[in-house]
Amino acid sequence: MEIIAEHSHILLIMTCCFGLFMAWGVGANDVANAMGTSVGSKAITVKQAILIAMIFEFAGAYLAGGEVTSTIRKGIIDPAILQDTPELLVFGMMSALLAAGTWLLIASMFGWPVSTTHSIVGALVGFAAVGISVDAVSWGKVGKIVASWVVSPVMAGTISFGLFMSVQKLILDTKSPFENAKKYVPFYMFTVGFMIAMVTMLKGLKHVGIELDFGLGSKFANAIPMAVIVGVVVALIGQRFLMRIKEVDVGAGGNRFANVEKVFAVLMVFTACAMAFAHGSNDVANAVGPIAAVVGVLNNGGNVMAQSPMPAWILLLGGGGIVLGLATYGFKVMATIGKKITELTPSRGFAAELGAATTVVLASATGLPISTTHTLVGAVLGVGLARGIAALNLRVISTIFMSWIITLPAGAGLAILFFFTFKAMFS
Repeated sequence: MEIIAEHSHILLIMTCCFGLFMAWGVGANDVANAMGTSVGSKAITVKQAILIAMIFEFAGAYLAGGEVTSTIRKGIIDPAILQDTPELLVFGMMSALLAAGTWLLIASMFGWPVSTTHSIVGALVGFAAVGISVDAVSWGKVGKIVASWVVSPVMAGTISFGLFMSVQKLILDTKSPFENAKKYVPFYMFTVGFMIAMVTMLKGLKHVGIELDFGLGSKFANAIPMAVIVGVVVALIGQRFLMRIKEVDVGAGGNRFANVEKVFAVLMVFTACAMAFAHGSNDVANAVGPIAAVVGVLNNGGNVMAQSPMPAWILLLGGGGIVLGLATYGFKVMATIGKKITELTPSRGFAAELGAATTVVLASATGLPISTTHTLVGAVLGVGLARGIAALNLRVISTIFMSWIITLPAGAGLAILFFFTFKAMFS
């Protein structure tokens, strides 16, 4: 308690700095994953990807980031064990942020798409188990989170595989692929708009003080009419863009799907927005959850709360750091996801992105802190498998899997080192 009272200001400043560093790492590594498919399929440029991410990552983090944040903050460490030593929780959260940020910096330098969720959970478990007590960790919650890392890529891969097969059946394997693309793509656009609207209204708007009630009973039922309207608006806007695309004669030796891919390139702009929004809503928790825990302890005079409100300025800090990370260092991981796993075209990239975004949005709506990296890689693998195992670069995939395995112990080891450093500094 005395350490909290004496050093509260410096502890808050250090926590915010480390949180911003962690958010920068999320942007440099994880957001680059989210944008990699769009850039790799040449649907959008790197500059356009950064602009989309700036708007939609920030919107997702601010409007829908609070639900997952509460899971990260209160689910892994048992607050009751730390009631008499709140300073240990503060040191631990600071060390977790710094450890995860450091590992993300290293991984981004090598172009490895590692999991920010892995990084922060590994760091939290590491400092709590070694620095406090093995009993301080809620191992049941950790088990559920670990299970989600297996479920999320399988789920995203399955959805993406199904989406791409629907594209093949409805569009690519028909006599008039260009006409059918213009016919069916607006329905995919509707799905994108509907999905983003649902998660925003179900989990997001309460964080900015807005409640929608159309007298339909449940919150879910109230959200559906507005989500349908948003979906229709998105589809109509997309239709206007599609009307400008004219079929060009590709000749006898040309690619008969070249015109179709132009249509999907327009759709990819919408799925890129969805992926950025979904990512911001889910992964901002990794950076801002520990900050919120520290702020809660400092504001309550050292009392460790099981739950504390999420101040808007913390979500703003996390969203800003994420955008900064992508803009300054995201290009390396973008290249890995977009070009090195499998050859992506706009139609394949669309299936991967919408499958991944759907998985992340569902996870965000249920408060499950899945790994966006695992989800997106699983989605890209699902699209690749639709063309056969030969379409996948197995060497790159094995390197990615190895980096995933290293992430947990790396985050834990760095967090333990930083935890005892901070403890020595302030004690």
